[in-house]
Amino acid sequence: MSRLGMPDLGVATLNDMRDNAAMIASVDPSVPLIADADTGYGGPLMVGRTVSEYIRAGVAGLHLEDQVITKRCGHLLNKQLVSEDEFLARIKAATMAREKAQGDIVIIARTDALQSLGYEAARDRLKRAVEHGADVAFLEGINSAEEGRRICRDLAPTPVLFNCVAGGVSPELSSTEAGELGYRIIIHPSFALGPVYRAVSEAAKCLKSTGSEKKYASVVSPKTAFEVCGLREAVEFDIEAGGTLYSVGV
Repeated sequence: MSRLGMPDLGVATLNDMRDNAAMIASVDPSVPLIADADTGYGGPLMVGRTVSEYIRAGVAGLHLEDQVITKRCGHLLNKQLVSEDEFLARIKAATMAREKAQGDIVIIARTDALQSLGYEAARDRLKRAVEHGADVAFLEGINSAEEGRRICRDLAPTPVLFNCVAGGVSPELSSTEAGELGYRIIIHPSFALGPVYRAVSEAAKCLKSTGSEKKYASVVSPKTAFEVCGLREAVEFDIEAGGTLYSVGV
């Protein structure tokens, strides 16, 4: 949504997602990045290409789901699924591509089956995905903390991931709470959405009503923003390499 300005309804392509992941991964390669690979964007061959592209982008782990290609956000209603066999083919293709690339990217199997097929069917899909080479299990849209505890127990010793989406269908668990339930990984895909939405909305309304951005001008200067993005390190690198353009300051 932040990249395309469109709702999460399956409109993002492999290229959109790979480019965004590569940009984030390049900010600090020492920090492992988990990226959403949606459905893999096609059949097994395309899933394999997706994994290869994510490896080259510097992604440490990706999750593949069992929705149809015309998918939607996991916290919306009326999600449609592919068959279990098609889901497992996606997982198998991902592990084959990883092996071919001699990579170590973590394959996270995600199922959205809880909403329509129930707990047992969703659990069994994840168990079979692990048998087909997935490293981590991801049950999307749990309805309670107890359901989270149950899936962690049923899939042990496989690591289970919890998706904490503010305002979504799942309980908002802290890292400590999730860990106590048995989760090994927790992601917060929308943690900045609310604060950024509110800040930009208020600033835009102020500019429209007053014709000026003075109210927010002192919050951050261009140089301050550049420093957050590594201005000092970039200047030091240039000088150490023999450059002179920035030696007198910026």
